[in-house]
Amino acid sequence: MNKFKQLGLGIIISFFLVLSANAGSIKIGTEGAYPPWNSKDAAGNLNGFEVDLANALCEIMKHNCTIVEQDWDGMIPALTSKKFDAIMAGMSITSERLKTINFSQGYADEVASLAVMKGSSIENINAPEGINLNIGGSDVDKALKTLTSSLSGKTVCTQIGTIHQNFLESGDVGKINLKTYKTQDEVNLDLTNGRCDVALAAAVAFTDYAEKSGKAVVLTGPTFSGGAFGNGVGVGIRKGDSKLLNEFNAAIDKARDDGIISKLAIKWFGFDASM
Repeated sequence: MNKFKQLGLGIIISFFLVLSANAGSIKIGTEGAYPPWNSKDAAGNLNGFEVDLANALCEIMKHNCTIVEQDWDGMIPALTSKKFDAIMAGMSITSERLKTINFSQGYADEVASLAVMKGSSIENINAPEGINLNIGGSDVDKALKTLTSSLSGKTVCTQIGTIHQNFLESGDVGKINLKTYKTQDEVNLDLTNGRCDVALAAAVAFTDYAEKSGKAVVLTGPTFSGGAFGNGVGVGIRKGDSKLLNEFNAAIDKARDDGIISKLAIKWFGFDASM
């Protein structure tokens, strides 16, 4: 074999080796600004519950994964335009989002809560403790009536493009002054600086912020789930990517059975939020 044939064969072999190496490579988008679900450390490295879980799921699926940062309001457009292959960003499974993308089965519950500064006039909203909007009934009616009265005329802050904004705009809590922000960090800052009377987000987002900042942020009123709050948090996948969707579902089953999701939830949330 002459040197030209050897060179040509080498190029072909290298080409197929690169294809093989990349065949199992996927990119996962996360926000990096919604602790403890996903965040960044002091060095700017992505971390959090979903970063650890993404790495665990990729190991189970035997995929080489790269986790990339994406602003929340561009998350779904970035997925559909193939900037990355999946979303793991505290994104709840809702009927509205399912019109555009698919979701894996849920891997964790995201219970929502109102938060205020300690000493607020609405620090102790007297309402049933846990409200599931899918169930309805007298407790839900009572809680919504109490919230409507307590929040009347108040400035309520939340992150834009979230289930929390959807709920606040639904009319279920009457007329409020709604302010939206690009990130949860901005919500937290304006709450502590007095530019919000009350804020709505995942309960753990507030408790994590209070613990790390030392600010007197406290939860108030009931916790929320179901309805506008969706059906748990799952992996967002493009329509048509059925193979990857099936792989994630199988990996989540394995991670749940092996106790990986529970262990990571307790590490980052302080309790088992696995579904």
